[in-house]
Amino acid sequence: MTVGATSALDAATARRIASSFLPARWYGNRALWCYVRAKLRCDPLYPGVIAALRGCDAPLLDLGCGIGLLAHALRDAGLAMPYRGVDIDARKIPQAQRAAANAGLRDVAFEAVDLSARMPAHQGSVAILDVLQFVSPQAQAAILDAAVAMLAPGARLVIRTGLDDGSARARTTRRIDVFSRKVRWMNAGPQAYPDPDALRARFDAAGLSHAFSPLYGRTPFNNWLVVAERPA
Repeated sequence: MTVGATSALDAATARRIASSFLPARWYGNRALWCYVRAKLRCDPLYPGVIAALRGCDAPLLDLGCGIGLLAHALRDAGLAMPYRGVDIDARKIPQAQRAAANAGLRDVAFEAVDLSARMPAHQGSVAILDVLQFVSPQAQAAILDAAVAMLAPGARLVIRTGLDDGSARARTTRRIDVFSRKVRWMNAGPQAYPDPDALRARFDAAGLSHAFSPLYGRTPFNNWLVVAERPA
């Protein structure tokens, strides 16, 4: 199980993926295209998740998929496992579907789902990227328990989250998450950041191997990549 990444995607890859988010007409709004290029060039999330999932072909459920960038990054890196993304923000699902169609992504699906109301049925690997801090501790526990139960033998749970470690980065992460909510990019503001010791204890109790790696990159966030695997 390989985890961690210190750099974001290269400029050529970022441009290639971002092109799928261009407007249908040359005079259309290019804000989403600009956002995708900037995020892929600055955020080490996607190389980190690619490294964590490489060598595992179990179907992947992406809880909180947003506009579907993970699907693009996986396919660009040659990872072809079946992918399904769900997100509470129904506005982002058509954007994800359109970009996936533009890119010709295969075996990819997106759906609007409120995880507080129901968890999708799934067996395989699970990604939970930048989600846990936006729900209550009780909801975090429910999501994690459901995700762990979904893991097939040899499948992996990949989490990117800020952690509650009292650092300056943790305080910066909270401020930026609050700002993202105020400008309505995020559908919810931060509620609680997971405790790393509690996560380790949960994985140990479930019999999962696990690894924690800082995933700061060139960002100010206190982001960590957490990977747990069910033995084959």
